[in-house]
Amino acid sequence: MQDHSFTLPEGDDPIRFAPVFNAAAVFVDRHLAEGRGDNIFAMTDEDGTLTYAELAERTARWAGALKAMGVAPGERQLMIVRDCVEWFPMFWGAIKAGVVPVPVNTMLRAKDYTYMIEDSGAALVVWSDDFAAEVEQAAAAATHKPDHMLRVDDAMSRLDAADPVEDFHPSGAEDDCFWLYSSGSTGFPKGAVHLQRDMVVTSYRYAQQTMGMTADDLHYSAAKLFFAYGLGNANSFPLWLGGKVLLSAPRPTPDATFALIEKYQPTVYYGVPTLYNAICAAFSEQDPEWSSVRLAVSAGEALPAEILRRFEEKTGVRPMDGWGSTEQLHIVLTNRRGDGKAGTSGRLVPGYETRIVGEDGQEVPYGEAGVLHIRGQSGARTYWNKPEKTTETMLDGGWLVSGDTYFQDKDGYYVYEGRADDMMKVGGIWTSPIEIEGRLLEHDQVMEAAVVAREDDAGLTKPEAWIILTDKATAGPELEAELTVHLKAGLAPYKFPRWWNFVDELPKTATGKIQRFKLRTE
Repeated sequence: MQDHSFTLPEGDDPIRFAPVFNAAAVFVDRHLAEGRGDNIFAMTDEDGTLTYAELAERTARWAGALKAMGVAPGERQLMIVRDCVEWFPMFWGAIKAGVVPVPVNTMLRAKDYTYMIEDSGAALVVWSDDFAAEVEQAAAAATHKPDHMLRVDDAMSRLDAADPVEDFHPSGAEDDCFWLYSSGSTGFPKGAVHLQRDMVVTSYRYAQQTMGMTADDLHYSAAKLFFAYGLGNANSFPLWLGGKVLLSAPRPTPDATFALIEKYQPTVYYGVPTLYNAICAAFSEQDPEWSSVRLAVSAGEALPAEILRRFEEKTGVRPMDGWGSTEQLHIVLTNRRGDGKAGTSGRLVPGYETRIVGEDGQEVPYGEAGVLHIRGQSGARTYWNKPEKTTETMLDGGWLVSGDTYFQDKDGYYVYEGRADDMMKVGGIWTSPIEIEGRLLEHDQVMEAAVVAREDDAGLTKPEAWIILTDKATAGPELEAELTVHLKAGLAPYKFPRWWNFVDELPKTATGKIQRFKLRTE
């Protein structure tokens, strides 16, 4: 009889796991023993509902389908699948069978999927009809040929015909469980290999222990299931807690968000700063109902204090901004109710440690900026096929180099300064683009802003601004002068931009992070 047990600590002590531990036993089948079989787990506008009992039965059948296809434990199942109820049994069924699911960004193009098919060496690729053209083109171009290529409908036919597998693959807590490809904020994505224990750690440490989420919560995540933030929000958190999740496959516009919240009344909402900003802009024309939402979460990029202020003023809900990464799986620094500070990433989640390191590789004095290193039980084991990058990022002792610049203020809150490679030295002084962008956003004509370094004719580094305006008609020298005066009133003179670019959009990752490196090459 397999155990799959674990012991949760009250404080920062490590979570303890039984020698045999398969995450699917905890996140899926546990709910049958606890009497939730008839409870709805997932609901969507398009695909109906999925109960906990249906999830367990279909998870077992997908494990059986994989066995029938000859997909062996340890092999990869690449998932280019929209947010839908079919996503869950395919993800958890693979884990139950010891196969490694790899959900990937559904907004990519054929060349990206070709890379992922080849890099992962996938034995099976499953995709939604929406992405058929890109996936089929990618498969044709790939030098590695998966054994099986299935549309979701075909996969479900195999699932329905398969004999359910009752036993769980006898994994250990530190065995490979799933991969996530990084969103590539600084280049081509890397496959972060996560372990069987990792979703337990983030679900308990963040969702339960820190944020106080419960089985009564209905979770709605604008962030999709294919990356780390959405994977927790809409998958592991509601499953861990025995709650419900509301899925929506289309792009999360303000109008769509307002309609879903009004119709389904979720209690926990997860967004990214770009969407919070768009929602704030839509408030001038609409008066949406947010009374059901007791907790709003923001991640993916630092949430500017001005956007937080506007959102809270309109809805009465204060977004809890936090920081996490694909490599650490979810949020490990966060503001929380009763303990928050606008313009910061809050404080450390229990069970994690940090250090802030300078250019010399040594920890900096308290209050000084440096690169954030983080350590905790949810850290990825390695980057697949990237030994040099693994050595650079995943250090001895379990420390992960985040690549983000932070300092702790006098109150102990972590303040984000940007990616380490986004920092600029102006007049010999390190300058954060986040500080300049935050001040720009306080101007009523600025909807979004990104600031990067650029050399002037003398070869000296100065800030350059890229801005999306609330009213494009105001662009021009008069507004540039007005923005300069606005910045000078709140920042040191060397920090205001010397060049201005008014644009319709900014390059971003799927998680909403601005890709400043692309602006530096414009």
